[in-house]
Amino acid sequence: MDIMNTIHLALRALGRNKMRSALTMLGIIIGVGAVIATVSIGQGAQYLVQQQIAAMGTNAVFIQAGSNRAGATGARQGTGAVKTLVPDDLTAILREVPLIRMAAPAVNTRAQVVFGNQNWNTSMTGTAPDYLDIRNWRIQSGAIFSDDDVDQANNVCVIGATVRDNLFVNGEDPVGQTIRIGQLPFRISGVLEARGQSATGQDQDDLMLAPYTTVQRKIVGQTWFQTINASAISQEASLGAVQPITALLRERHRLRPGDPDDFFVRTQADIADLANQTQGVMTLLLASIASVSLLVGGIGIMNIMLVSVTERTREIGVRMAVGATDKDVQMQFLIEAVTLSMMGGMVGIVVGLVGSTLISKFLSWPTLVSPSAIGAAVIFSGAVGIFFGYYPARKAAQLDPIEALRYE
Repeated sequence: MDIMNTIHLALRALGRNKMRSALTMLGIIIGVGAVIATVSIGQGAQYLVQQQIAAMGTNAVFIQAGSNRAGATGARQGTGAVKTLVPDDLTAILREVPLIRMAAPAVNTRAQVVFGNQNWNTSMTGTAPDYLDIRNWRIQSGAIFSDDDVDQANNVCVIGATVRDNLFVNGEDPVGQTIRIGQLPFRISGVLEARGQSATGQDQDDLMLAPYTTVQRKIVGQTWFQTINASAISQEASLGAVQPITALLRERHRLRPGDPDDFFVRTQADIADLANQTQGVMTLLLASIASVSLLVGGIGIMNIMLVSVTERTREIGVRMAVGATDKDVQMQFLIEAVTLSMMGGMVGIVVGLVGSTLISKFLSWPTLVSPSAIGAAVIFSGAVGIFFGYYPARKAAQLDPIEALRYE
């Protein structure tokens, strides 16, 4: 008996019990749909994180004050725990590391900002004009403060969209207006283009930028930087700049061989690799949980196929009596199991795609369905049918024809 006749007989047998076949496929449908939906959520989150990392800047290199050195209590000091990153370090990096094309410091604090009868607590960063170019951030209206403002420590600032919306509730144009931080008046020179939330849920627009000299001298009273944001001449150069920056700063900070660095140098590639690893683990975890329903669906197929073998014992005996071989009988039941699994997988793919779309639309979660996930779902569906259908098919093929014909 050829394969086409075997497939025809298998489909006809499944068609005789349409409701039972549909219910058997339900487990596979739910399993495949759940796997595709969960993987799409994981990949969507990973894509969003990569977009946020790309938005951090062009070929960015981040030098942060901090140390792995254990303090007097034995506790290791992390980022921002030391005060050795100073303006002369920034100047030296620009002068002696040719792979770095521009750099801007960051002095971070919180500030209560007042305008008229409105006030708002926001993040304040003292920096230089190149900060926006390094971070690929545009000005929506107005302009960034100048190098002269930095040199003279002028009270001028650029605000984010969230600060604008909370201070200028009547729709006034913020550019040129004067706001207050404590007793200090600050003139707004520009408004930043809105960026929305980061991958960690942080509002990127809830901030204001000012000359770092102004923040250091008039707001926080410090002479050191928490961070130096730098931009390399190319992506490859950002990786190549790590070693010379490290050597330069160790020399400037008079660190002896064997002493730990009192700074951290990271690149976008480092951050992206860490994010990829984290998101990959989360996607795998979600897919593993969803795959349990595929296992349950496979067990359901095995159960129904065993019931089918028992119900059709006499039919099997008749087929063997008229010349069907063990291989023919085994192939028929195996094809039935694979057909149930594959049809459930196809419907499950549709369910997964629709579910991903609905999740993205109504829950505002990023989703990204990749062709590889769909291909894996198809292959896995077929594998489930073969794995869980083999035992019932083998059992049917091993029936004794005489005993089968006597079965009532």
